[in-house]
Amino acid sequence: MDDFTTRTYGTSGLDNRPLFGETSARDRIINLAVGGFTSLVVLLTVISSFVFPSLPPRPLNVFFAVCILLACGSTIVLIFWYRQGDLEPKFRNLIYYMLVSIVLLCLCANLYFHDVK
Repeated sequence: MDDFTTRTYGTSGLDNRPLFGETSARDRIINLAVGGFTSLVVLLTVISSFVFPSLPPRPLNVFFAVCILLACGSTIVLIFWYRQGDLEPKFRNLIYYMLVSIVLLCLCANLYFHDVK
């Protein structure tokens, strides 16, 4: 009988990646940390767009916040599909890339809102 721990399944080495729907505790912690940080940054950016530089808010600031929220919408859909198991695990890197892009967009927006030169 074959020893199941030494099978490589056509890969160059041992393949211990989880199947669809299975995530390790480390992956869950990373997902929650990255998602929580991104959510916090987006929330602060949206609040800043309405509050700074003064009330009433500038229409351009609000437009910037709406654009950021639209970018978040597509990422949320991908995360939902990934958690359902409809996407392959390789899409996780795309989701991380999109989240980093959103954080950088929020950084640019906050620098604009606070007139940093």
